[in-house]
Amino acid sequence: YFGFSIPEQQIGAFIYVRYMPYFPLCQGGVCIFQGTCNVAPIDIAFLDFEITLPWPKIEGATIETANGLRIEFLEPGSIARVTYTSRDGETSFDVTQTAVSPLLARGHIVAGEEDHHGDSALQPGGSEQFMHCVGELELRGTRHDVDCYAARDRSWRQVRVEHQGGAVPFPPAGWSPMYFGPDLVFNQISYEHPDTEPSWEGVYEVPADRPTHYFAWVHRDGETREIVRVRRNVVEFHPDIYMATRQEIEAEDDQGDVYRFKGEAIAAATLPAWPNASFHDSVYRWEDERGRVTHCTYQELWNDGYQLAMKARRPQAALQAR
Repeated sequence: YFGFSIPEQQIGAFIYVRYMPYFPLCQGGVCIFQGTCNVAPIDIAFLDFEITLPWPKIEGATIETANGLRIEFLEPGSIARVTYTSRDGETSFDVTQTAVSPLLARGHIVAGEEDHHGDSALQPGGSEQFMHCVGELELRGTRHDVDCYAARDRSWRQVRVEHQGGAVPFPPAGWSPMYFGPDLVFNQISYEHPDTEPSWEGVYEVPADRPTHYFAWVHRDGETREIVRVRRNVVEFHPDIYMATRQEIEAEDDQGDVYRFKGEAIAAATLPAWPNASFHDSVYRWEDERGRVTHCTYQELWNDGYQLAMKARRPQAALQAR
């Protein structure tokens, strides 16, 4: 995954390739969304995401998909150039992403992914990194400058089970990377804390002593620390796609320092994902305790149990807020 945003235009970009070497096939492409009125994937400003693509063309450190997405690793682990041009030529981008944080390892993302390899040494994993993204976007004929800080993500051996019998039910998982500067880089993925009257209450049973985050870290002044506690409180939801549109995060690192953030979605969309899940991307405006502001992706994933529960509550209010 690569992404970028243009906050002043409420634009977000989701750039993704899923490699399936066993077949060998891949899927992915480019999703560009603007504003928050994007209930279905075809609502977004531009969509070129294919479920079945031939294995990408690979030359040295460059990967190119059949639908025109090109990822060139100019310096592996540090610099990547990502380009794309639509078939009609009306939408394109050329952005260079340069690392501003270490390349950090992580485990699985979704509950249950760790259970599909048995005793095999082929355990799921991944990496994350923050990038300074600079370049330009032409969106259906309109040119925009790109200059933002964005997270990139890579997963390997992740098994997203696509049938109901094998999927593990889990509360909506929210990923919230943030870059305020070299002195404060934060990242976590978690579900709403049980003490916040979460939207998943009554839908899922979660042990009281279980941490609410799957993984989390903070990088400050050149030092990376583990996050040991996350309390995420969603205070407002999108009326149609149900994702969090306003929330608060409190986190504590392994040295006892506590961090607090408030965020609000300025762009949001339902995007293509897996058949048994609902995936959402957004551009969030985050503010830290000092009043500093940054923008970055916020992403959520959930399965049908949550979707049906939220659908049943929908007539109660046009916008759920506490």
